[in-house]
Amino acid sequence: MNWAAQGEFKVDKLKQIESFTQVALRGTLTAAAAAEGTAPAVIGRRLDALEARLGVKLMVRTTRRITLTHEGSAFLEDCQRVLAELNDAEASVSAGGVKASGFLRVTAPAGFGRRHVATLVPAFVVLHPDVNVSLNLSDRIVDIVNEGVDCAVRVGDLPDSRLVSVRLADNRRLCVASPAYLARAGVPQHPSELLRHECLTLGGDASQPRGWAFTLDSQTQHLRPGGRFECSDGQVLRDWCLAGLGIAWRSVWEVGRDVASGRLVSVLEDYAAPSNGIYAVFAQRKHLPLRVRLWVEFLKSTYGESQYWDSPPPSGGLGA
Repeated sequence: MNWAAQGEFKVDKLKQIESFTQVALRGTLTAAAAAEGTAPAVIGRRLDALEARLGVKLMVRTTRRITLTHEGSAFLEDCQRVLAELNDAEASVSAGGVKASGFLRVTAPAGFGRRHVATLVPAFVVLHPDVNVSLNLSDRIVDIVNEGVDCAVRVGDLPDSRLVSVRLADNRRLCVASPAYLARAGVPQHPSELLRHECLTLGGDASQPRGWAFTLDSQTQHLRPGGRFECSDGQVLRDWCLAGLGIAWRSVWEVGRDVASGRLVSVLEDYAAPSNGIYAVFAQRKHLPLRVRLWVEFLKSTYGESQYWDSPPPSGGLGA
């Protein structure tokens, strides 16, 4: 086969896949033909050629309807992925660079979102000016499938689900206190000593039902320290901690900059529990819009930068 013939064969293969996908999604040869601007007979010949080349029946065609076989259903998913990736590849070189567009709908927990998602949105839009971002900050677990959200940023271990997740960064928890508090009350040397300290704990719907996690005897164990100060808002706990009211168990994303600056001191680090994660979560990996893929890559790259969690807010003051 000469090079010209090979090129025509590759084009035919792509046309066969496109026509198969159109028929599967639209249900009839006539509807698929109208979408492609050709005759139903042409679509039919492409399907026949595709099945002959693969050596498998993809569709059961009758005068009334077309039904996918088991092999056809599986093949359809792969075809949709291939066509979507081809479209993205073409878009990525249009206008000399990546060309994402459309609405990007993102949700994140309120506290984390204010500091580490909202602060990054302006830079992402500068890189991709044809993308509009809608950011929903809520401590409620948003149903991203039924509420039309493209991507959720979530902190902590994820429950088993049908959602797809990408780990963006580790999330470590620290026991922290102000220098003034530690000078007054002493520095705990073992987690059991927290029982005699003033501990700032989460309450209400945001409470940690198992308590604070530590590594003791090579296992993760949970303690439930108490104190006079409890709040359902982590920001308030951080503020109380900075004011010298007690010891708090907070994430690095929240207090890392305070520890780096010396405003807070990390204690009991020898007993720190293993990290959990910060994740990007979306409904499916296949056919993921280019704008969502670029957003996830942008977050992962930014969170992965050295010293990010100890550095000033990237947008000049949006974060605390």
